[in-house]
Amino acid sequence: MAGRWIEQWDPEDETFWRETGEKIARRNLAFSVLSEHIGFSIWTLWSVMVLFMGPQYGIDPAGKFFLIATATLVGAVIRVPYTFAVARFGGRNWTIFSALMLLLPTGAAYAVMEPGTSYTTFLAVAALTGVGGGNFASSMTNINSFFPLRKKGWALGLNAGGGNIGVPVVQLVGLLVIGTAGATHPRIVLGVYIPLIVVAAVCAALWMDNLAPVKNDTGAAKEAVRDAHTWIMSFLYIGTFGSFIGYSFAFGLVLQTQFGRTPLQAASLTFIGPLLGSLIRPVGGLLADRFGGARITLWNFVAMAAATGVVVAASVKESLSVFLVGFIALFVLTGLGNGSTYKMIPGIFNAKALAKGMTGEEAGAYGRRLSGASMGLIGAVGALGGLGINLAFRQSFLTAGTGTSAFIAFLAFYAACSVVTWAVYLRRPAVTPVQAGAAEAAEAEPQLGYARV
Repeated sequence: MAGRWIEQWDPEDETFWRETGEKIARRNLAFSVLSEHIGFSIWTLWSVMVLFMGPQYGIDPAGKFFLIATATLVGAVIRVPYTFAVARFGGRNWTIFSALMLLLPTGAAYAVMEPGTSYTTFLAVAALTGVGGGNFASSMTNINSFFPLRKKGWALGLNAGGGNIGVPVVQLVGLLVIGTAGATHPRIVLGVYIPLIVVAAVCAALWMDNLAPVKNDTGAAKEAVRDAHTWIMSFLYIGTFGSFIGYSFAFGLVLQTQFGRTPLQAASLTFIGPLLGSLIRPVGGLLADRFGGARITLWNFVAMAAATGVVVAASVKESLSVFLVGFIALFVLTGLGNGSTYKMIPGIFNAKALAKGMTGEEAGAYGRRLSGASMGLIGAVGALGGLGINLAFRQSFLTAGTGTSAFIAFLAFYAACSVVTWAVYLRRPAVTPVQAGAAEAAEAEPQLGYARV
């Protein structure tokens, strides 16, 4: 796949950006969103398939939670190699390949989705859908290279938000099928997505580009792994994206198991939270661009803890209406937090470059190098939060028959995220002479101030 290669790319040059770069970057962003959108739909496919799995399938709620947890796990782990694939093969080329890879889990699910299929087979097919989770990492790494630092919050938020919408869309398709054909025709959902996958691959081939200057940097990867900020941001991203993807997988199943909703009733509610969480993600990026990522992230985690308190109270009182209000508020807040945390990543490494005495393009290049290397790892670790959420729900329902204890654990985690965000990125310690170079970063990157780790 030789593809189209752009040999020179400097988005920080305002003249280049205005005359050439912006148009190309926006075109690549549009078709990156399309491919990532389909990828998210396939990754979260089993959040819909389990709604079709009635008593005739012989799988209890704990087994269904484990199915969706398996898809979450594979999607998280595969993000790491997908991150480095962009520089190795080119953003356009890898988008084509990763889109076509989605045919494998979709076709496999089409073949096995019927009563009588063994649980092991369902587990293996659910694992295959994890390739859709990898699309996020490669897409975000690719788009990060196209845009200048001042535009990254908006661009990455839009790219991720457009991809995240794949979650409620596949759930809406499931609702449409259950409402019209009934809960015994899951293959219709799969039949809808097979041609869409092909469309995404063809669009990438026709209208996307590869950036030749983007190369894999083993040194940058090792440096990112050793940098404490990579792991701190991974922890925070568990709280935002991990919550979003975990709740997206589990929402319908929780409604069925704890509140006795039918497949149609559950499907009619499941899509609302992921839809709002996806739509709000670019707003989180824009707010971070304006007010600072850490400030938005801190207050977002505080609000997430409060919303979780509402959900716990509703779960204890078995109030579906209050539960829905609290849970949907959680989805909205995860979307805002997703946008603000991803904006923080390039800002943090740009500020570190300034603290090292770098200026201008040298500082920009260092920031892009380290932020690009860290994003895949942060995205992978963050997605593991979705695994934790589904395993927590599984254990909670096994032992108590409700999700209340799981929600209490989530509330404690959001409180911890709030403390970490404040302590690392908002508390301002004394600045030593060695750190004086960060003063400019504190002004240019208000979401960082100066972080001492």
